[in-house]
Amino acid sequence: MKMPVPDSGVIARRREIVEALRAIVPGEGVIVDENELRAYECDGLTAYRQLPMVAVLPSTVEQVSQVLKTCKAMGVKVVPRGAGTSLSGGALPLADGVLLGMGKFKRILDIDYANRCVTVQPGVTNLGISNAVAHEGFYYAPDPSSQIACTIGGNIAENSGGVHCLKYGLTTNNVLGLEMVLMDGTILRLGGKHLDAGGYDLMGIVTGSEGLLGVVTEVTVRILKKPATARAVLLGFPTSEQGGDCVAAIIAAGIIPGGMEMMDRPAIHAAEAFVHAGYPLDVEALLIVELDGPAAEVDHLIDRVEAIARDKGACYARVSKSEEERLAFWAGRKAAFPAVGRISPDYYCMDGTIPRKALPLVLQRMQEMSDRCGLRVANVFHAGDGNLHPLILYDANKPGELEAAEEFGNNILRLCVEVGGVLTGEHGVGVEKRDLMTDQFDEADLQQQQRLKCAFDPDGLLNPGKVFPTLHRCAELGRLHVHQGELRFPDIPRF
Repeated sequence: MKMPVPDSGVIARRREIVEALRAIVPGEGVIVDENELRAYECDGLTAYRQLPMVAVLPSTVEQVSQVLKTCKAMGVKVVPRGAGTSLSGGALPLADGVLLGMGKFKRILDIDYANRCVTVQPGVTNLGISNAVAHEGFYYAPDPSSQIACTIGGNIAENSGGVHCLKYGLTTNNVLGLEMVLMDGTILRLGGKHLDAGGYDLMGIVTGSEGLLGVVTEVTVRILKKPATARAVLLGFPTSEQGGDCVAAIIAAGIIPGGMEMMDRPAIHAAEAFVHAGYPLDVEALLIVELDGPAAEVDHLIDRVEAIARDKGACYARVSKSEEERLAFWAGRKAAFPAVGRISPDYYCMDGTIPRKALPLVLQRMQEMSDRCGLRVANVFHAGDGNLHPLILYDANKPGELEAAEEFGNNILRLCVEVGGVLTGEHGVGVEKRDLMTDQFDEADLQQQQRLKCAFDPDGLLNPGKVFPTLHRCAELGRLHVHQGELRFPDIPRF
């Protein structure tokens, strides 16, 4: 994985840069020791590692503003970092860059039940928001599997989802307001406690921008009242294709479950051995379908879902009888990633999204790829919205296996695009999918996206080397085409 060539001139000025940062963030807030910097050398995509030139840990918005302003003035690149749980290498440091850690921003600033929103600093964990309002019967809907550790700032960067995003939306659907700092130190406020804001949807641009546009320092999210009733049903199928057919049939019937997840045999066995959730071990595919709402509605929908499942060949059905049993069903799914880590020395977690109707075909093609390359794959995914998380099992100590796993993963993502899907659902592009962006976008598309980045960060200093396979200077993207001495559209005023 190629990254921008380190600027030797910047590295030569390391001492000067460190002194400038220490003038802004005193004490232990600037880290230069090599052993201490090891904690920041990678994020959740551990296959790629790079020590940052220096790490800085500000604790106030003003410090963030001054750090960014100083780095811009000195021509130094900056990589923002939250909890480091990103699975796409979005927080991979640069040898000639400053790692900006936001871990000290972990206060809940305001809980407003009347307006059903909470304002937090970006270092507050996803689950921390739900825990803070649970005693009043509220919760924060997006719930990625890493919710115990991942922070809301990182969720904004990646537009994270989770098992309940099918019905309640991704991060972008649950954010009301942001405070962010641009590379020149400007502090912006977007949105607020109100439902919508006039003008361009800048929050929609920032959410999912992977740290390329600015550094988020405050977030206001909507909270929801817990549903009156929530029950889950386990559905087992003889084949993964039948499970995929059932997913499409449930949605086609007009039923929108609170969550609908699917696991194949390797993932089922790993999760059951790890959590003992009570999963059946004699099925090839397992669906977890959760229905929520008024009790009468939930009972009715469960009957309909079971009937659809039987029609699609289900060989196992079990409905949760208590809240403890419902949580146990989800405990296995939430622990699927670490569970798979017990059956393989290493695994490579992918993230692509496809149309639901393509599930049976894609699962079949993935198994064929697995057979050809000789690497096992365990499938765990958000079935309701077609967001796949294939886990490719390999051993990094065996020469060539990492490269084979990467190529296998690349082929899975190309398949997602081929069937009408996209490269990522919630993990982001980062460095992992960067070089595949040309499989989904043409050059004009990518250049237009980069022009948007130029509006926020004209010098390209924020998180360079991520998302875009080819770096362009902003001046290049603003060039005018002259043909035979004449501009295109000569009647348009130019400035």
